[in-house]
Amino acid sequence: MKPLRNDCFALPPGVNWTPVDEALERLHARLHPVVDVEHSVPLARVNGRILASDVYAPRSHPPSSNSAVDGYALAGPLTEVPCVLPLVEGRSAAGEPYRERVAAGQAIRILTGAVIPAGTDTVVLEEDCEVVDGQLHLQGTLKAGANVRQAGEDILAQDKILTEGTRLTPTEISVLASVGVESVDVYQRLRVGVLSTGDEVKPVGSAVSEWQIYDANLPMLSALVEQLGYQLVNLGHVLDRAEDVKAALERGAQQCDLILTSGGISAGDEDHVSKTLKAHGDISNWRIAIKPGRPLALAMYQGTPVVGLPGNPVAAWVCALRFGAPAMALLAGRGWFEPQAYVMPANFHKNKKPGRSEMLRARVRDGQVEVFGSEGSGRVTGLAWSEGLVELDESAQQIEPGTPVRFMPYASFGL
Repeated sequence: MKPLRNDCFALPPGVNWTPVDEALERLHARLHPVVDVEHSVPLARVNGRILASDVYAPRSHPPSSNSAVDGYALAGPLTEVPCVLPLVEGRSAAGEPYRERVAAGQAIRILTGAVIPAGTDTVVLEEDCEVVDGQLHLQGTLKAGANVRQAGEDILAQDKILTEGTRLTPTEISVLASVGVESVDVYQRLRVGVLSTGDEVKPVGSAVSEWQIYDANLPMLSALVEQLGYQLVNLGHVLDRAEDVKAALERGAQQCDLILTSGGISAGDEDHVSKTLKAHGDISNWRIAIKPGRPLALAMYQGTPVVGLPGNPVAAWVCALRFGAPAMALLAGRGWFEPQAYVMPANFHKNKKPGRSEMLRARVRDGQVEVFGSEGSGRVTGLAWSEGLVELDESAQQIEPGTPVRFMPYASFGL
């Protein structure tokens, strides 16, 4: 894959605050897959991987017409009732098909999944008939093809069954296996480095002073990367020291396809991530018109893209989902996606000012959307409480119970 350009994140002259939709459009336009292809990977090893080429069915599914029920196979339609048909000796079972032809005016015992014998095309349900002295007694009419799964009705040989960029899950793998596909080409896993920064932040398990906090971002973002199906590269935590940040970014540039950082991306004295990227890389500080969030550093460092997230955990989570998840998907070969949103009635009050989008931690109860009681970006309990996000656009809005709002469940981001 060709590398990204150093100026791929540059904003046009005069751009200040960037609306969410515009920021997403720019990211979409300026990124492309950066991972190579791994060929002929067995199905046992493709769960969570991304297809690198279209897949075509080598055979039909089902390969032969078969019975959907236990009953009796005959030539349809059945229009003159009541009637009596002699039964052929034997039966057709899923693992042992009947190999002779059934003569016209006769019927044969058949079990669910069994191949439809030659000379028949219809199956009467066992409960709808009666067998007396080797003869089948029928009381009701039946259209031709009833209770039969036709050959190829699901998949025809040479049909395209999966498209390049599809993330393979158990359901897609079942489709591949059903037509005998043994292996597929997939993209190599996107290697995502996660780096946490800050003097006030300490790794869990460390001794802390009263003014220090435990690092929630590193384990949160690491788990996000792994759950999205990418290869995690743990770059650890570094203090607010220019040389430490530079060394961590250099490690990441050597080992990763993308680096996620948290903290240190504003313009303060100790914001060494943004300073290091300015001094040794190519950075564009995007001030996104979004709450929580706003600062989002997009940079290239020694040929590796860097997404600099805010330090507050809620803001880091929101920006990682809204901007990081689709960007990672595109870099990984999956393609850009917009999370599925559902318009549902609100069960909360909100007086929103104009000028920026707002992302509220939310969940659905009894068909209505409720939001977490505090909007503070340090309130991590709201992350565990929530099941998705409510997105309010830049316009001024007065939300009352019953007002339609857009709810995006976390599952729509690939979680």
